Amino acid sequence: MNIRRGISLSLLLFMASASWSQEDIFILDDWYLYYQNDQPPVPVTVPGSGFGDLLANENKELNYTEINEHKGDFKYPNRYICTYFYDQTVMIYDHLDLVFEGLDTYAKIYLNDSLLLQSDNMFRQWEVDLKDLLNEGTNYIEVVFESPIDYHAKTLQNQTYQLPSGNENVEQKVAVYSRKAAYQFGWDWCPRLVTHGIWKPCYIRAWNDFRITNFIAHTQSIVDSRAMMQFKFHLFSDSTYQDPFYIEMMGKEFQIYIQKGTKEIAFYHEISDAKLWWPNGYGDHPLYSSTLNVFNHHQEKIYTKNVSFAIRTVELVNEKDSIGTSFYFKVNGKPIFMKGANYVPQHLIPQSVSNEQTEWLLETVQQANMNMLRVWGGGIYESDFFYNQCDLRGIMVWQDFMFANSMVPSDSNFRKTVSAEIHDQMYRLRNHACIALWCGNNEVEVAWQNWGWHKQFGYSSQDSTKIIADYQFFFHQLIPNIVKELDPSRSYISSSPQSNWGKPENFNHGAMHYWGVWHGREPIENYQTNVGRFMVEYGFQSYPLGESLSKFYPIDSFKFDSESFKKLQLSYIGNGVIQAEIEKHFGVLSLNDWLLASQYIQAQAYKTAIIAHRLKAPHCMGTLLWQLNDCWPGASWSLIDFSRQKKMAFYMIEKWYAPTIAVIEKTKSEIILTVHSDHDITATVNLTILSEPFGDVFHRFRIPFTLNALETKEVFSLPLKKISRKIDQQKMVIEISIADMDDQVFWSDEVEFGKIHISELYQN
Repeated sequence: MNIRRGISLSLLLFMASASWSQEDIFILDDWYLYYQNDQPPVPVTVPGSGFGDLLANENKELNYTEINEHKGDFKYPNRYICTYFYDQTVMIYDHLDLVFEGLDTYAKIYLNDSLLLQSDNMFRQWEVDLKDLLNEGTNYIEVVFESPIDYHAKTLQNQTYQLPSGNENVEQKVAVYSRKAAYQFGWDWCPRLVTHGIWKPCYIRAWNDFRITNFIAHTQSIVDSRAMMQFKFHLFSDSTYQDPFYIEMMGKEFQIYIQKGTKEIAFYHEISDAKLWWPNGYGDHPLYSSTLNVFNHHQEKIYTKNVSFAIRTVELVNEKDSIGTSFYFKVNGKPIFMKGANYVPQHLIPQSVSNEQTEWLLETVQQANMNMLRVWGGGIYESDFFYNQCDLRGIMVWQDFMFANSMVPSDSNFRKTVSAEIHDQMYRLRNHACIALWCGNNEVEVAWQNWGWHKQFGYSSQDSTKIIADYQFFFHQLIPNIVKELDPSRSYISSSPQSNWGKPENFNHGAMHYWGVWHGREPIENYQTNVGRFMVEYGFQSYPLGESLSKFYPIDSFKFDSESFKKLQLSYIGNGVIQAEIEKHFGVLSLNDWLLASQYIQAQAYKTAIIAHRLKAPHCMGTLLWQLNDCWPGASWSLIDFSRQKKMAFYMIEKWYAPTIAVIEKTKSEIILTVHSDHDITATVNLTILSEPFGDVFHRFRIPFTLNALETKEVFSLPLKKISRKIDQQKMVIEISIADMDDQVFWSDEVEFGKIHISELYQN
């Protein structure tokens, strides 16, 4: 595929090649926004957004305080026009497809004042062949958007009952009816900013005769370093040919006959000495590159498509066992403990995120010993670049479909556009090695059963029956049937979590979102005992530090009771849970100290949870904390704040996500040392007891150990009465390190038993 870009489309088209079957891509980047009716249009960047264009035209930065004050329902420019020049140099092509990879969300697309198509889904690709519709010379492509709030005003009036849309804190709740990023309507970790615009690339795809789409590679089996692969793709042709064509890839050649329409082609190929793709921390992540060539009956190469793939199998084991219901992943037949976080969009306007920012974030994830991210269902299906980086770095992806915390409408148009969305996204994503699981939605089933929606909305029994039937259709019929058809090698679950945290028995069954700590106001210590089979969500909030906040707010005006500071906190619980924990450790603090202390408390919470999850393997086989990143500068559960500063918790999880860890527990009578490892290992733990931080050394121990993969073993205990009487046990420090057989230290920790002072946090 040839991609061409330039100052003007007419110049691009003049440069077009005359290859009779190859695709050529011409980027449409000469867009103008009609900002006001009485003013000339202004040039804008596409991809972009109406709100971003408004700010750029007025030379302003995004004001996050203003977003909160106005609840993000802004009126901003909505009419975009691009000039397209059509002449003899373009007429060599049989097809000129106008392609919008993403329109946000409700738009009418015109060609020379004639309506081409209407979009109603942020997550779909839209395309139409312009070949027979163009005028010779200048043509105008116009995109006119309507805000979801205005679009669904009539929808709300015509409803016999209101569907839940718990994330919206405004009277006119329309998120549930919009196939649009739900978080932009507001959440308890981000403000409301309802955007519109051409949010993904748009271009002309020019081609002749036929084109190849939707390539996917399935690893059928791996035996003795030999992998049997199935390669599958679609060939679309506008004609039927009598003579045969020949497909060649990886040295394998076979004959086909091309008929008009879409034909699915599949073939098998064995790869010897296969290089397997492994998650981060378990091995390398090699990707194979190849070329799929098409030859005519004269053996002339007439079409080429570059493809990449990985060799690996992935299996979700979610079945009854002696404990309850398992939930774990096998990669290449090996059980893997998943360590990671929930990923949310990196900005309120997602198209403003650069590839460089995404690369930095995923490199950081890799360095933090994570091997899985969950792309959460209230955000967006991420960019191709995002998934490519996950492939390269061994970061597996739990992929939610974009439904979260609300039920679904029943109208036929909604069903139709969702079906098209799932097809589009699965065709786009299914060949990525990183994809581990397809999940129907976030928290909808648990919400329907436990969040009191029936009483809140006054549903009749007839209403409830209809609502749950619509839900069942989408998540137990429509979506899983598409998954089974397009990607049978991967598993699908209808919703996460599979069991609610309210009852102790539920911790024995499937995927768990545990919010007893935080939403349930339970103490952090409860992480130690409330451990599910796979912990998909759990978390504790903190704040960015003043250095980060000052980039976006006049921080000098912040006080605990000031309105400006209160706007940083969007959780309905507020700061009470954070304050209660801070008081236990530090007492009363100034604001800057309080911000730092909030990060310390969060780090301790994640440490407590992660250690408990890992030491409970194989009962627990995954820990994905909420959340990795932020989309705005405020309070949240993130490890990395909006200005890309790593919080204390990031460094804490980097340590406790390491492949091998050692844990010290002090009871009333003894000190116990426990080790755990993801892999088979033989190593040594060195333990040193000091009188105080940087104090005298009183005891040293060297403990060799051997572990099987995912094994937890108590390797050492020391009665407290055997510790030197010269040591105040309330102030002592224990240093731990793990060394390999060559005495090279690869992990270390320091445990202080005395009360920490706020000044020590600044030193760290």
